[in-house]
Amino acid sequence: MKIDLTETTSSKINQALVSARRAIGTPAIGMVLTLVIVTDEENAYDALKSAGDASREHPSRIIAVIKRVSRSPRARRDARLDAEVRVGSDAGTGETVVLRLHGELANHAQSVVLPLLLPDAPVVVWWPEDAPADPANDPLGALAQRRITDTYSAELPLDELAVRAETYSPGDTDLAWTRITPWRSMLAAALDQQPAEVIAATVEGESDNPSCELLAMWLADRLGVPVERTLSQGPGLTAARMETKNGVIVLDRADGSLATLSMQNQPDRAVALKRRDTAELLAEELRRLDPDNTYASAVKFGVDKLHSGGEVTAKPVDSAADKADRAAEAKAPAAKKAPAKKAASK
Repeated sequence: MKIDLTETTSSKINQALVSARRAIGTPAIGMVLTLVIVTDEENAYDALKSAGDASREHPSRIIAVIKRVSRSPRARRDARLDAEVRVGSDAGTGETVVLRLHGELANHAQSVVLPLLLPDAPVVVWWPEDAPADPANDPLGALAQRRITDTYSAELPLDELAVRAETYSPGDTDLAWTRITPWRSMLAAALDQQPAEVIAATVEGESDNPSCELLAMWLADRLGVPVERTLSQGPGLTAARMETKNGVIVLDRADGSLATLSMQNQPDRAVALKRRDTAELLAEELRRLDPDNTYASAVKFGVDKLHSGGEVTAKPVDSAADKADRAAEAKAPAAKKAPAKKAASK
């Protein structure tokens, strides 16, 4: 069910929500949180679709805040709120409210959103693009327990990653970090299967990819070893390599979907490591509402090195022959391997 409201107020929107629930025969809907999406008209459809898919796992009230830019001075002085209320099959498993803020009202979005928040329920704010420099001190971000950004959507992702580190507050997270969760799980599981001291590591992926930088910084932070950052043609993150005293552990994903895990004295194993869509990433972040201390430690570890160039060093894209040599080296006895080249240190 959809209800369009023109030149409305927050009170009328709440009344429309109650009326819509009664009309579809469900006066009470179990929702676990409020998800506020701050976006624009261009990206609103994709963001709402991803949030709707994620709501099947986390029933929520989704509030999309779209600030309409006024061109003329007179239009900028005229404050107007238009809304669209969706309940039932049109809103996934919860409720959706699309707010369009015109004129001066666009500068006071928090005053419109606050009366629409679910009582006694957590609040999560998500910026699919154009996130503020300091999300925790943003008027809408201040309403939330969790604040989700995406440095991958920025024009200069590595500069944006540095900003995320400098302004980090407990509750902040980024989808560039969420994208490497399967990589971190696989690498940690590999070390559990073959416990050995790691002496160096390498992360390979596209240039200007914040997920690659975060994985490199996480390895350097958690293992306390030199981490080398190399370039590939992608897509995204393509390989991670850990040099241990018992051999080499290599996780290689050349096609963006299926990866190969290679370890000393063990057969190669194919593992599913596909690139996930935004809905899956968002659903993962909504599973936890406490501060992510691991993300905080990783992103803060390398911010100074990102500025100075000490953490990330680029090498030419590997050829097919180079990759074949590396695969052979991974299977060779530990005594025959050359020591890893160290390009960066903690």
